[in-house]
Amino acid sequence: MHLGRVAGTLVASRKEELLEGMKFLVVRQLGVDNEETGSYVVAVDAVGAGVDEVVMYASGSSARQTALTKDKPCDAVIMAIVDTWEVNGDTKYQK
Repeated sequence: MHLGRVAGTLVASRKEELLEGMKFLVVRQLGVDNEETGSYVVAVDAVGAGVDEVVMYASGSSARQTALTKDKPCDAVIMAIVDTWEVNGDTKYQK
């Protein structure tokens, strides 16, 4: 699992039939100190996340383990919206 901040949305009018009806978001990966790493990923949104929210996402074969993405051609899925994030007792993020 990875942490990221939703940077924007992605619209694809033509796509694989198994992806019809799915919402795609562009996510900037975050490091452990809540700093952007410079990496981006396009992820299927399984939880109703919005722009600027901090999220947890899975990639690779793990992305196909949610009810929404089961057996679908997807390489990243947002599976949680983060409320609080602490490292060694230090709050890195509070919604």
